[in-house]
Amino acid sequence: MLAGELYLADDPEIAADALRSALLNETFNATSAADPEARRAALAELLGEVGEGTEIRPPLRVDYGHHITVGPRTFVNFGAVFLDVARITIGADVQMGPNVQLLTPTHPIDPEPRRAKWEAAQPITIGDNVWLGGGVIVCPGVSIGENTVVGAGAVVTKDLPANVVAVGNPARVIRRIGEGEAGPVTGPAAP
Repeated sequence: MLAGELYLADDPEIAADALRSALLNETFNATSAADPEARRAALAELLGEVGEGTEIRPPLRVDYGHHITVGPRTFVNFGAVFLDVARITIGADVQMGPNVQLLTPTHPIDPEPRRAKWEAAQPITIGDNVWLGGGVIVCPGVSIGENTVVGAGAVVTKDLPANVVAVGNPARVIRRIGEGEAGPVTGPAAP
């Protein structure tokens, strides 16, 4: 599964891992805002790695959790969905608006293996200091370079280089950061 090869999700080992994750996800999502230590402990148990000073606001939905690493000082707003069938790597100082989706699963285009419930996945990598506006969807196999800003509602289907602004569906680069800026810097949507 982690190698990107076809697998069946109802495999008993995978199903047990998914149940473990679902229970930990419930625990994290039920934590009180008044108890940040309990929230942090639940998140650390759910995810593979959580950097110092990182904040992820519930609700959060993951497939397995332990395939996700999040760098220090990252902020993820409400409603994130991180389907970590393959590895998801989130860098340091990343900002994510509400309802961001990082989706690693893929399915065969051919109808017969899809009907037989075969699936696969490709990893996602989000570089340091990336800003994903509200509702951004990142598709399987995508890498986003450091300092890049992705506008609200964009669907990222292909890799984005470092230091650019990208918007739309599918997301396309509209400029390099530092080009054509006049006055105060504004972004895609408040994280």
